[in-house]
Amino acid sequence: MSKKKKNSNPQNSNPETENPEVEKIVAEDKKLEMKKEEKKETEKVVIKEKGFKGFLKRKDIEISLKRYGIDALGAMAQGLFCSLLIGTIINTIGTQFNIGFLTQPVATVNGVDYTVGGLAMAMSGAAMAVAIAHALKCPPLVLFSMITVGFAANALGGAGGPLAVLFIAIIASECGKAISKETKIDILVTPLVTIGIGIFLSWLVAPYIGKGAMKVGDVIMWATVQQPLLMGILVSVLVGIALTLPISSAAICAALRLTGLAGGAAVAGCSAQMIGFAVISFRENKWGGLVSQGIGTSMLQMGNIVKNPRIWLAPTLASAITGPIATCVFHMEMNGAAISSGMGTCGLVGQIGVYTGWVNDIAAGTKSAITTMDWVGLVLISLVLPAVLSLIFDAIFRKIGWVKDGDMKLED
Repeated sequence: MSKKKKNSNPQNSNPETENPEVEKIVAEDKKLEMKKEEKKETEKVVIKEKGFKGFLKRKDIEISLKRYGIDALGAMAQGLFCSLLIGTIINTIGTQFNIGFLTQPVATVNGVDYTVGGLAMAMSGAAMAVAIAHALKCPPLVLFSMITVGFAANALGGAGGPLAVLFIAIIASECGKAISKETKIDILVTPLVTIGIGIFLSWLVAPYIGKGAMKVGDVIMWATVQQPLLMGILVSVLVGIALTLPISSAAICAALRLTGLAGGAAVAGCSAQMIGFAVISFRENKWGGLVSQGIGTSMLQMGNIVKNPRIWLAPTLASAITGPIATCVFHMEMNGAAISSGMGTCGLVGQIGVYTGWVNDIAAGTKSAITTMDWVGLVLISLVLPAVLSLIFDAIFRKIGWVKDGDMKLED
């Protein structure tokens, strides 16, 4: 009886612990209360971020090395590849195989004739700027406005055009993002602000950025008057570095009329960078990376170089060896168009330039014939030695932990 009375006493019963359904309801109520508290905390944070930091966050303006030094830089290289380098390859194919459609002008602008490849090359500034704006997650009106900004920055930047586009496109893009959708006449204000700031900066600083890039050319010019050994190292390394950096090695070589023995060293350095990166990153990028870097551009690796600069050592050391071998052993000269000196293996333009120089020398009577040694030297300097040397150096750096798997992975 006492046991029954004890069980029937409501004071001794706990419905929250004895009924599973009640426990479930209580748990759900606690979760709702926690969510409400979290929401309140979030609202407090939003209120605190209503200042300048909150504005930047709302506009997705992230001032960081990753956003500008990796995302924007990598996108710029892709824009350059899809315009200047593809145009160069198209022109080379048309010229060497006598394809009329590719060699004949298809458009004339202000008295200047443009081939298919020429049109692609002329749009390099716009392509780079749009690529950068896309990487910075710009809204449509800002993205489209960057076409004009990129064209102006590249044109006014001269040899330093790509570098000018990088700096100016970043600033104009972020300013455009800041003003975007802040007014009721966004379709007018956003393009006006983006293009206005971009054009103003292009006029104000692009020429100076170009001059700064040309100082690199002055160093290269100084190197060309030195003895072949020193000249081979300096020209090969410096022009090769310029090829991978966001400055135009081809434009520098063209402006300096870098031909002859110095031109040969420049071809060696550019080839070492391109073939070197193509080969040592094969495990990450497979055949697509081999082609895009080997006959495209090593600039595609700039984003990865910012993350780990040591990946640049192997191709650069290879260029320091192939350069003097080109000048001292094979006496390789590049007497074709000066721009070919700064193209390396991009569309095999550098190698075609060397071959064209041989033909020109024979026609001028300064060379009797193209020898087997000439061909051996060209193949070794442009393809074989850069691949072998870069693989050796890369294996050493991987062994000591300076380079790891995935360090040279390109974005799809």
